[in-house]
Amino acid sequence: MREPIEGPQGQGAYRRLLDDIRDGRLLPGTRLRETDLADRLGISRTPVREAIRQLEADGLVIHLPRQGATIRSLDYAEVIELYEMRAVLEGTAARLAARVASEVELAELTSLNTALASDPAGPEAQQINRQFHRTLLDAARNRFLVKSMNALRKTMMILGPTTLSDPARAAEAVAEHATLLAALQARDAAGAEAAMRTHVEHALSARIRGMRGRELPDEDDT
Repeated sequence: MREPIEGPQGQGAYRRLLDDIRDGRLLPGTRLRETDLADRLGISRTPVREAIRQLEADGLVIHLPRQGATIRSLDYAEVIELYEMRAVLEGTAARLAARVASEVELAELTSLNTALASDPAGPEAQQINRQFHRTLLDAARNRFLVKSMNALRKTMMILGPTTLSDPARAAEAVAEHATLLAALQARDAAGAEAAMRTHVEHALSARIRGMRGRELPDEDDT
């Protein structure tokens, strides 16, 4: 396994590139040119090169012939597999959290979902949603589960912004979170796991609809 990046510039470049991938500013298939990135980030090529190598170790970047370092693309089957694993991991997190989460953690989850419900299509919605899921994962009290989920999340960054960018899906997610919260508060482990799996399945359906929409040809191409 590759050692972590040393030095603040390399770490900063790595985090900036991760943010760009997650937020859709660096799309699958985008070529990563060291010189261009160094100019944009205001640093030398060496930390940029280190950041790209770390992204490659994470599985987010591949090297293509005659093109070099490129943001990896995921095919349809890989997307399905990612969400299947997400359902397993987050479903397990919900089951464990129902048993061991503190009242403070449950209150924080409720507060986050209330904030999301107040403006599900707002500029902070995706960040609030990510915090909701991180809080639930922490409440499960399982370091190995956290490690596995963090690795999965990095790969999912390739998909770009979450499905909450669709206002209708955002409203559905709030309701699904509420169902999950009810099970957590009742200490219903099986119900919490089922609610989370349903939530992930609906997110997958929204993701597939989005993928199919991008694949539709323009009218001028038909």
